[in-house]
Amino acid sequence: MATFNELGGKTGRSRVAVVAAGVISPLGFGLDETLASVRASRDCISPVTRFDVEKCRCKTAGQVSDERLVSRRRNGRKIDRLHRASHMMMAVFEQLFGQDPEFKPDLTVVGTTSGGMSFGEDYYRALHRDRGLRHSPGWIANYPPQKPVIDAQDAFEISAPCQIIANACASGTNAIGHAFECVSSGKYQRVLTGGYDALSELVFVGFDSLQASTPEKCRPFDRDRSGMVLGEGAAILALENLEDARARDARILGEIIGYGISTDNHHLTQPDPSGSGPRRAMEQALHSAGRSAEEVNYINAHGTATPFNDAAEGKAIAELFGSIPVSSSKSMIGHSLGAAGAIEAVVCLLALQAQLLPPNINFRRPDQDLDLDIVANKSREAKIDIVLSNSFGFGGTNASILIQKLAA
Repeated sequence: MATFNELGGKTGRSRVAVVAAGVISPLGFGLDETLASVRASRDCISPVTRFDVEKCRCKTAGQVSDERLVSRRRNGRKIDRLHRASHMMMAVFEQLFGQDPEFKPDLTVVGTTSGGMSFGEDYYRALHRDRGLRHSPGWIANYPPQKPVIDAQDAFEISAPCQIIANACASGTNAIGHAFECVSSGKYQRVLTGGYDALSELVFVGFDSLQASTPEKCRPFDRDRSGMVLGEGAAILALENLEDARARDARILGEIIGYGISTDNHHLTQPDPSGSGPRRAMEQALHSAGRSAEEVNYINAHGTATPFNDAAEGKAIAELFGSIPVSSSKSMIGHSLGAAGAIEAVVCLLALQAQLLPPNINFRRPDQDLDLDIVANKSREAKIDIVLSNSFGFGGTNASILIQKLAA
């Protein structure tokens, strides 16, 4: 039977600090812009401009500004040929190392779902329309999901091994959780981790065809919720052994204290309506941290605004935590798939620092079947020390992480 010390970690395991973070999402570029948007409860969903959505039910998404990505690109033909996802990853690396230039990772662990899917689109269309495969070597070279991470590592002369986790929409949280375990176990001292996904026409149309996307506003946990809205972005966190971080006087943004995972095995696209899968992941995260449900002050829910997901997750939260503030960042930025868990982890870190509860915007009417304390429409100040971030995906894959505000 595992035992726990008074600080909430398993005995014999290292504590894990977050010493820097970079983020790009519809909320903005960097920590300051992101916090300002969260505080202002900003709706960042806009009409899709990157490709034609005339035949789709859903015509909106949370989008990252191409103009801002282009403005920060470095000169050179090779850089100009890179995919948007590579530029996102290079931008968040730049933010992170700007905060902590001394951080030297032993390992990089990143989650994603679609990877270079848009290059796959181009390859397929070239075959379908018989317009030749002259550019196919470039498409193939950029298709692997590790390519944006390798591009970012090359740009910053990082030679650490790179691991990619592609586990549906739990990928970003799985990556952070795995990185947490790597440092907590003592096998690694410093790990870069996070997630990325760029908006892809193939993925967008796929979700629209499933009628999982909504032509209306994204309304997580609302009685009238009608579906998700896609988003995009990237976020990266620098995890380090807490003692080492303190020894070098690193700035500490927060502490990862627990990680839990589970699998429903219920349905390819729908969660078990009992909420048993999400509940097991959250229970494991609490057990990993040596914490009780009563000690958690806020939950950043997966909250996709689909009827089945919100019902299952809401049921699990209510049963395990009772009345606790809950919100979904996807109401503001959409569902960025493999990047979602990483972006939402950054939102949780900012919430701990600013002592505020992120909002669940577009909320009109509570669901009578969900007994939840929704942070409706506006952020609000609150004393919070421990937060839980959830990510759940197709196939019943579930992941939760606990993040703690580190006492001065």
